[in-house]
Amino acid sequence: MIAPTSPAVQRGLIALVQVLALAVWFSVSAVVPSVQADFSISSAAAVWLTAAVQLGFVTGAVLSTVANLADRIPTHLLLAASAAIAALSTSALAWFADGLGVMIALRFLTGVFLAGVYPVGMKLMASWAPPARRGLSMGLLIGALTVGSALPNLIGGLADLPWRATLQVTALIGLTGAALAFTFIRPGPYLTRSRTQLEPGYIIDMFRNRRARLINLGYFGHMWELYALWTWIPVFVLNSSAQFSGSGQVMVFLTMGLGGLAGCLIGGWAADRFGRARAAIAALTVSGLCCVLSPVAFDATAVVLTALCAVWGASVIADSGVFSTALSESVEAEHVGTALTGQTAIGFALTVASIQIVPLVAAATDWKYALVVLAAGPVVGVLALRALPPEKHESRHPKVTA
Repeated sequence: MIAPTSPAVQRGLIALVQVLALAVWFSVSAVVPSVQADFSISSAAAVWLTAAVQLGFVTGAVLSTVANLADRIPTHLLLAASAAIAALSTSALAWFADGLGVMIALRFLTGVFLAGVYPVGMKLMASWAPPARRGLSMGLLIGALTVGSALPNLIGGLADLPWRATLQVTALIGLTGAALAFTFIRPGPYLTRSRTQLEPGYIIDMFRNRRARLINLGYFGHMWELYALWTWIPVFVLNSSAQFSGSGQVMVFLTMGLGGLAGCLIGGWAADRFGRARAAIAALTVSGLCCVLSPVAFDATAVVLTALCAVWGASVIADSGVFSTALSESVEAEHVGTALTGQTAIGFALTVASIQIVPLVAAATDWKYALVVLAAGPVVGVLALRALPPEKHESRHPKVTA
């Protein structure tokens, strides 16, 4: 079968594959209470079911960069193979896991191969997007990441399945994404090869560059909040005073998933229209206020909590595409690959800490106050970006380096 060559169709297919393939990312997080009950796992230990994926993603991203896989293997085949193995790792967990150790190992493996899904998807999306439309195209891709990450909540909310069956459903969805990538997706006319090999020593030098340092601090603040929110918002909603006529998990999918998609598209448009720093500051400010207001919404009605989650879901991800683009324009061209790899690795490693801190705060106080600690990320991010010196020759339409 001949793959479609229309840029709009290809961009849509790449986004669809991201939704399907990334459904396995938070598949276990969505069923943690059932897993804890089956294996008598403490909350502190259960944190590692998500943290292991984050560490696996860091490992996979670094290894992929060192081996230069995106240039050695056709990008659509790398995407398809990575999605398939991540899905099969999730399926294996559902079939064979008999304790925390096996689950953590398989979740780590899932994260390693997800590093061949999301970053490679960015590269493919950029290959089909001219520079003038790249901001909005990246917004679409990150929106697809958001919907895919929230998809297990929809599955759990619509069908009362055992946790192993839920994982099998998400694995099947991931395999469907792999099949679509293999069959229909191809690289576009704007595909570029990586310009350099990884230079670990440059990561230290990068932080001596004031502009790059501030951009990275903004990104780290964004990451401190994002994945901890996605991990724990279902538990926060479950423990709140709100009484939902349906499942709270469906509400989480709608606000974090579809709300996040809307936020990504708006953020991508705003970054192209008003500049990256302004768009990111606005998103960080709104999401930080949501962190602070979360105890109020915790004790409020379902309508109020849903409204807060909708605003939070949109704002927490709206700035996600800004930081890699801004960093790629702030370092020497020969160091872009190393800079972006360092940014990603440190940012995802930082999420392990914030994911662990939230349940500790909940145990020490109450779930009502657990998410307030995430406000530290947006505060740091806003302060860093406000100190960012203006770029005299900054282009209105940024390029994205994956």
